[in-house]
Amino acid sequence: MAYDIEKILKERILVLDGAMGTMIQRHTLTEDDFRGDRFKDHPHPLKGNNDLLSLTRPDIIKEIHRQYFDAGADIVETNTFSATTIAQADYHLEDAVYDINYESARIAREVADEFTSEQPEKPRFVAGSMGPTNRLASMSPDVNDPGFRNIDFDQLRIAFKEQAKGLLDGGVDLFLVETITDTLNAKAALFAISELLEEEGKRVPVMVSGTITDASGRTLSGQTTEAFLISVSHMPILSIGLNCALGAAQLRPYLETLSEKAPFHTSAHPNAGLPNEFGQYDQTPEEMVKQVGEFLKDGFLNIVGGCCGTTPEHIRLIAQEASRYSPRLVHSSHSIVSGN
Repeated sequence: MAYDIEKILKERILVLDGAMGTMIQRHTLTEDDFRGDRFKDHPHPLKGNNDLLSLTRPDIIKEIHRQYFDAGADIVETNTFSATTIAQADYHLEDAVYDINYESARIAREVADEFTSEQPEKPRFVAGSMGPTNRLASMSPDVNDPGFRNIDFDQLRIAFKEQAKGLLDGGVDLFLVETITDTLNAKAALFAISELLEEEGKRVPVMVSGTITDASGRTLSGQTTEAFLISVSHMPILSIGLNCALGAAQLRPYLETLSEKAPFHTSAHPNAGLPNEFGQYDQTPEEMVKQVGEFLKDGFLNIVGGCCGTTPEHIRLIAQEASRYSPRLVHSSHSIVSGN
């Protein structure tokens, strides 16, 4: 049975899962865990390549998905945040990219279908996670040469298209272009997805989620929230939102902007507060849900979840809180031009 996520979004707020990396860190994994049998003779270190665990320790990834669904998530993200040839080049694993995406999607699909069969009134969905890569199309990595680029639009498009193909073949319900620091990278991903879906003759909803990197309220490439919204509004996306970099409290003014102006559904999956001096996230589920609850009460959101530092415990409380509120009303007449 096919479920219409757009119809469900009109009825209730949907809950996205929490952090994958935070949960992986709960396991004491060694280099051998990342290598498995397939990569045991790979000449380069692989520890820390979390996406690879979908091939070498699928049991761990499957259990993490299961814990988030158990906690009340409607949507889980595939373990593919860095699964492009561009990001996997750091590990010399460009040839494994299709398999990582396909298997990550297949694992999540298996768990989602298991939960949906048990609770058909609460269908579970799989979002193919497409991270920003580790290169920026509109910024130079060299402060002494601002005109230099170490990636271009076509290279990004090709890489994202290969990733999207693996995710699509593995059975995702949605694509999630997330943690966008450079909107030009996101445009390449959206173009790649559009190109792939046209070739395949399929329709798959797309979520887009940007990242406000600091108190200036801008993305890393310098866009305000409204500029970011305008930059991707040519695409018929399912939702636009913000994630990562900031905790829920810091995201509030930017989510309010999206809620006021976006002609799409809106989403947020903030971090569990700001990191401490050791890079850890200390915000408890109880503390986080108080802040997230304000967004829900004010009608800012249609989709809510967690990013860095969040766990099934955070998602459980967020899901309970989300069930108390109605989703934000989406009006196609919302203006995305300042002053209208």
